[in-house]
Amino acid sequence: MTARIAYNLARHAAWLLPVWLCLASASAFAQVGMAAPRADEQFDFMNLLDQHGLHEMDDERWNAYGQFTYASVWKAPFAAKYTNLNGSNNSLSPDAERSYAGTLTAFLGVRLWHGAEAYFVPEVISERALSNLRGLGGAVQIWELQKTGTETPQIYRSRAYIKQIFNLGGERSQLTSDPMQIGRIVDARRIVLVVGNFSVLDFMDKNTFAGDLRRQFFNMAFMTHTAYDFASDARGYSWGGLAEFYWDDWTLRFARMAPPDHPNQLELDLRLGTYYGDQVELEHRHQLWGKDGVVRLLAYHNHLITGRFDDAVAAIQADPTKNAAACTSFNYGSANAGAPDLCWARKPDDKYGIGINIEQHLTDDIGLFLRGMVSDGQTEVYAYTSTDRSLSFGMLAGGTLWHRSNDTFGVGGNFGWISDAHANYLRLGGVDGFIGDGSLQKASEELFEVFYSYGLLSDVWLSVDYQLIVNPAFNADRGPVNLFGLRGHAEF
Repeated sequence: MTARIAYNLARHAAWLLPVWLCLASASAFAQVGMAAPRADEQFDFMNLLDQHGLHEMDDERWNAYGQFTYASVWKAPFAAKYTNLNGSNNSLSPDAERSYAGTLTAFLGVRLWHGAEAYFVPEVISERALSNLRGLGGAVQIWELQKTGTETPQIYRSRAYIKQIFNLGGERSQLTSDPMQIGRIVDARRIVLVVGNFSVLDFMDKNTFAGDLRRQFFNMAFMTHTAYDFASDARGYSWGGLAEFYWDDWTLRFARMAPPDHPNQLELDLRLGTYYGDQVELEHRHQLWGKDGVVRLLAYHNHLITGRFDDAVAAIQADPTKNAAACTSFNYGSANAGAPDLCWARKPDDKYGIGINIEQHLTDDIGLFLRGMVSDGQTEVYAYTSTDRSLSFGMLAGGTLWHRSNDTFGVGGNFGWISDAHANYLRLGGVDGFIGDGSLQKASEELFEVFYSYGLLSDVWLSVDYQLIVNPAFNADRGPVNLFGLRGHAEF
């Protein structure tokens, strides 16, 4: 890490330290975060059946849960030296805008034969993105937004998969009844196999304090590494298989998932022996000063038909007719006749990345998180964000300290960088799946977010949010951007 990057991290993160130190000095409280079990008093269908003796949540044959989330974000006008320069089309509009996303989801699970479970998750979504989801490198304002979403509600299958558990011994532990988890007893040593339609993030790169963006942070930068170009369709799901090997405090995971036919599109290429996204994760659970923590190491390898930035630049330099406006194959619609385009460079190629994910409780009610990943940065974004290197960090605190046990407060930051090859391609007017202003003054894209979630009832939350995005799309010629958000979330 260069001295300039280290300086920027220290300069922008310094304001977080007083908050961390103040909250860390508090006494222990109830655990927060998406990994916490659903409260017994929480009103939902399964608890209601259990309380009337009609269901056994510790040893389930089936379960059914649901959620509804509506989030809206307002963007204030911001300064920009240029927007969509020379016919480029991926700039974030400098005008005021409003974005929203609403989802309704059902989580259905059932036991099959011994050790086997099946899950089916239908969902309805309606959305409007800022600037048609263009102009931000990794700091996408609401994680619910999908690349093919519309304001007209759409119903689709998000997940349909089978899970097989093979117990191998060791201590017995209780899995709680939750969405996509049947309540049951399992061994601390076990093998789990998953096959079907799901998101790799359902199982990998989990984090108690940064992951459940329907109840925690708003921005997609806190869902996973923004530099993690995991294979998925335009909604974030795919078909494939995953294996987990649990051995006491350790877990090893491997998954192979199908990539899309074309970057950031819905249709998948199911030739998993030819084109694929592989990932492997090693997880260790520990206690530090008597408080729970987890460290996860994640590496991924994509083999697919993709374009290299240097090849796209070389193509137009050798033949000016191979420009963005002249593309006849899949492209992003740029009208910049003087710019390179990845459509002239796509061929079978590889993309690699490696990252670390840390979570640590300071008290039972306060936790810190940190994620960092480096991808090779030579090829285009295929399924996630345009970021090549990313670092996110922050804190989540439950409201017991101020006598609001169902509330949550969070503050976090995310830094994203692009490679020199990526920056040169954008500087010459090229576009990728999400960014391309027609020119570029390279800088780190920086996000700072603070939110408060107010528990109206045991299963209903209202959240307010503020986001500051500096150098949107890694471009110092534009921004900063101020975003103000409101979200309602209910579980049943």
